[in-house]
Amino acid sequence: MLREEHLRKLLRLFKESKIDEDAFIKELKDLPYIDLGFAKLDSHRSLRRGIEEVIFCRGKTKEQIRGIARALREREGDIVFTHVSEEIFDVIKEELPEIEYRESAGMAVLERVKKKRRKGISVVTAGTSDIKVAEEASVIAEVLGNQVERIYDVGIAGIHRIFPYLGVLRSSNVIVVVAGMEGALPSVIAGLVSCPVIAVPTSVGYGANFNGISALLTMLNTCVPGIAVVNIDNGFGAGVLAHMINALAYRNSASA
Repeated sequence: MLREEHLRKLLRLFKESKIDEDAFIKELKDLPYIDLGFAKLDSHRSLRRGIEEVIFCRGKTKEQIRGIARALREREGDIVFTHVSEEIFDVIKEELPEIEYRESAGMAVLERVKKKRRKGISVVTAGTSDIKVAEEASVIAEVLGNQVERIYDVGIAGIHRIFPYLGVLRSSNVIVVVAGMEGALPSVIAGLVSCPVIAVPTSVGYGANFNGISALLTMLNTCVPGIAVVNIDNGFGAGVLAHMINALAYRNSASA
């Protein structure tokens, strides 16, 4: 995908007459997207948002995934696929041999951009069954250039388990809290810290959990201010939002 650094490099080479007009236009011709017919890959997104487009695999055919992977191979920047099964990963790897499978997160990741890792993000789960969603948040935050503190299985059924981690949580710039069942853990943690909390309801739970609806409603109805709620099982969205908040915290501290 076209990143700002690459665009600046192209402009510099053009100004220095090291590439001609045709070569410059060739590099820009895929803006604002790469049209594959069945998909339009947003090659302009990193310029607008600072984050490459991430490919959601569930619902796509193997040949569609293969075509997307082949197109991404020719571009610059990191490559991330989410909701990746082992079967789909085998297809991706045929086109991108260097890509890694992060099984715990259900993601395929190829990091091609070197970054300095920023501290400041903690990811917490209520239970072990919530870890896959939490890992999706953790992995995307790491790919985007963050160092993530993981604190897993500290739900309210044994709330004393969170106490040893209060120092880590209170030094965070943002905390992602992932919980199923009744979804109360984000409210508990938000009441103990001063930073923003991103609540992620999961579909983990018994019948009256309604595949995450009960946890979602609990989080939306929290009485603790400073909590944002993403969709059920949306670890990816939570991880990206945590990255954006953390980046702002660093930018503000640098300009202070």
